[in-house]
Amino acid sequence: MFAIIGILVLIAMVFGGFALTGGNLGPVMHALPHEMLIIGGAAIGSLIIGNSGKELKALGGGLTKVFKGPRFGKQDYLDCILLVGKLMKLLRSEGPVALEPHIENPKESALFAEYPKLLADQTLIHLICDTLRLVVVSSGTLDPHAVEEVMDNAIKNHHHHAIKPADGLQNLADALPALGIVAAVLGVVKTMGSIDKPPEILGGMIGSALVGTFLGVLLAYGLVGPFANRAKQVIEGDAAIYHTVKQIIIASLHGHPQPLVIEAARSGIEHSNQPSFAEVFDGMRAR
Repeated sequence: MFAIIGILVLIAMVFGGFALTGGNLGPVMHALPHEMLIIGGAAIGSLIIGNSGKELKALGGGLTKVFKGPRFGKQDYLDCILLVGKLMKLLRSEGPVALEPHIENPKESALFAEYPKLLADQTLIHLICDTLRLVVVSSGTLDPHAVEEVMDNAIKNHHHHAIKPADGLQNLADALPALGIVAAVLGVVKTMGSIDKPPEILGGMIGSALVGTFLGVLLAYGLVGPFANRAKQVIEGDAAIYHTVKQIIIASLHGHPQPLVIEAARSGIEHSNQPSFAEVFDGMRAR
């Protein structure tokens, strides 16, 4: 919603301000489709050259994140804490044998079925199940610090791939001013081929050429650059839930008391999404 509002404000302020100061929008609107064709076409071509089909699809997903925002809210973080807390409680009270069916086939697990939104996140489920599988097969002899290192590597690897759409958008933003210059140069070449025309015609042609530079800069710093920044914010915000999983598991493996486990889980969550201590404590006690 905010992205759409921002786009409308941007367009209104730039073009409205130009018109209010006496500028003639006619030549700009006349040149805009042609310049957009050149700059937009070049931008799309460069993206195709520099990315695989998988990365292009991810780039589209990055744009979607700009408009949809973060996937996870306060309830999801609470559910995550309760889910992992319940799994760790099962491990402590009934042992690895009781836990194993849940982590080997989470889609058939009654525990995981209580949280369908979390179950749909494959990265989250793999992080939980792969880590707890290590604990199960080791019969509780693993060093918690070693488990933490494995989880850190898994989260880091996921982030490396998840952030690529934002990086791709930023690379495109960096390239757009130069592509705008390409369009402007082509306009100047066209103008030089009509050097025998009257000054008023040449002036219009030069103005049209300059629209290319204007459009490249506007798209880079007014749209695509902010899109890249917002996509990065959303991706990094969603990654916090993986750190929440790590904190619960590691704190539990260290044998910390439940209040400390709860605080370890809550500590890395942004305040707007952070469930209260009472909500978590009551949820764990109810289970």
